Amino acid sequence: MPQYFDNVASLKHKETTYKVTFLGKEFLFHSDAGVFSKDGLDDGSRLLLETIVKTDLGDNILDLGCGIGPIGLILASFQPNVHLTLADVNTRALELARQNAESLGVSSRVSIVESDVYSAIQTTFSTIVTNPPIRAGKKVTYAMYAGALGHLNEGGRLILVIRNKQGAASCQTYLETLFSKVEVARQKKGYRILIATK
Repeated sequence: MPQYFDNVASLKHKETTYKVTFLGKEFLFHSDAGVFSKDGLDDGSRLLLETIVKTDLGDNILDLGCGIGPIGLILASFQPNVHLTLADVNTRALELARQNAESLGVSSRVSIVESDVYSAIQTTFSTIVTNPPIRAGKKVTYAMYAGALGHLNEGGRLILVIRNKQGAASCQTYLETLFSKVEVARQKKGYRILIATK
């Protein structure tokens, strides 16, 4: 059965919309079958947003594995001077992200890029955020972490959310082999927010 990180154009559509209330603001997202968090904002993404949305993330952010865009687009709405690049391998998710950026009024500050991890990413960023596709396996997720080094400005940060039971401890250990500083920014409901600084 296809997963949200697969690119299956023939997958039957099941279009829907859902509302997210976050810090007193309401966001309406267009969604469909075959995309991550198709029915609502997942707990991990919400915790990630709660942890970083009011912090200085620099002026150029990459949301890697963006899905339909909730992390990047909510960040864009709370950080009006920031440019966001949303990247994913799933073309259906990217089309929805494009639609969501338009309907949320942030499309002028958002670039949508089809990219298998960093394959189509040419620039560097102040911050890379991700709720990594754990089910895609370590080969994919660890490539996301290792590749971040070449796509971050000096002093830039990779910020990710991962469940304790899905390898948070080993992920943190791996990040410590790559980055000069790795910290646990927050832990809640079995999730860990990790910040790795270049």
